[in-house]
Amino acid sequence: MAQKSSLTIPSEVSAFALCFLAYAATGLELSVNNNNADFTLSTRSGPPLSLSCLVQNNSQAEELLWYRGDGTVDLRDGNKVNISNICISPVTEADNGVTFTCKLRRDQSVQVSVILDVQFPPLVTGEESLPTEEDKDVTLNCNAKSNPQGQTNWYKNNTTLILQQNRYQVYQTSEVFQLSIKKVQKSDNGTYTCVVKSALGEGRKVFHLIVEDKKPVFPTEAIIAAVVVVAVTVIFGIVARKEKIFTCFKRASETAL
Repeated sequence: MAQKSSLTIPSEVSAFALCFLAYAATGLELSVNNNNADFTLSTRSGPPLSLSCLVQNNSQAEELLWYRGDGTVDLRDGNKVNISNICISPVTEADNGVTFTCKLRRDQSVQVSVILDVQFPPLVTGEESLPTEEDKDVTLNCNAKSNPQGQTNWYKNNTTLILQQNRYQVYQTSEVFQLSIKKVQKSDNGTYTCVVKSALGEGRKVFHLIVEDKKPVFPTEAIIAAVVVVAVTVIFGIVARKEKIFTCFKRASETAL
């Protein structure tokens, strides 16, 4: 008798078959701004941006969904079937890196995503006064966002700051710009300016560093000890003169009578 042979289908093949069957069942594609695959869209902050999602190869009315990140976007009834448009107005730096996704409602595996690359100039402004004492450390914080990333320069009294080794330290990341000065001196008095420049513009922040005389440090323990000594001395003096004080008080009382 002939034996039946068993055939094992690899899991990768079965997964591919399921995806193929799902595609064959719908036969649909989506496009966002004429792109059929995920893409990145570069834009500037400020002006509004329109995203248009279109169903292709459909033989019936198809409903669409829009997502901003993981959250759904509310669509009007007349803006859901076969074609759907959303408007981002105004585009801001907060939209940078955000993903917008259009999906087919009845088969949400059919989708196209767009990642926003929002370009904007350095966002840093303001003025700050920094009073400090001699011999203390001070840090000037000039945090700024920009896309593309900006480059930072520090100025003192409108002249490029010469970074003295072991006294000045600069720390910089994509958004954090710091200048630290160790043990400030009177010669460090002045106006410091942080200038962040990119291809789209520049931003700046002004710091007025005011170095004051070092305040004398009073030894607290010595002061307390001195007060205790004075208090004890006064108490012993009163006790030593107690008899005389009472005698004088008694004589004063007798005289009054």
